[in-house]
Amino acid sequence: MPDQSDQGRDQGTGGAGPARLYALAAGGFLALLGVLGFFFDAGFETGKQLSADDIGGIIVVNGWRNVLYLLTGLLALGFAARRPRPTAAVLGGFYLLLGLWGVAETDHDIGNILEVLPLTDEDNVLHLAIGALGVVAALADGPLPKAKPRGSRSPRSRSSDESRRRRRESRRSSAGA
Repeated sequence: MPDQSDQGRDQGTGGAGPARLYALAAGGFLALLGVLGFFFDAGFETGKQLSADDIGGIIVVNGWRNVLYLLTGLLALGFAARRPRPTAAVLGGFYLLLGLWGVAETDHDIGNILEVLPLTDEDNVLHLAIGALGVVAALADGPLPKAKPRGSRSPRSRSSDESRRRRRESRRSSAGA
């Protein structure tokens, strides 16, 4: 079921609001980063044997980070079309938390989370930026949908009920004639 926040969007743009654009762009970027990361470091070491390599001297990756990026990217791409606002909000919230946790765990530009995910300050900035953009995109995606009161029916179902009632009345009047 499409996200209710997308109803009433300008059809000329294909209904692509900020949340959908964010989910598609961030999902594509993260999935690509996950795949590229395996070409640099595909190791799944943990603890004292934790190793990592960097992509372009900026982002540190290892097998675990590659899987994380690939998984979150593919999930974002999968849910972007049907549920853009929740996708942007959840992905943004996750990466905000990951970035804040990384800031807490990084000391002198190096650290790790749970001795599984290696981190640098640049990684934390990337995670915080992805997170902040996701939250902003989710909030900027138009007004929140209004909850329908219990028992209320859509105008479409009311018009269907009205047409059924008219048909019944017409059948009764034609049967009585």
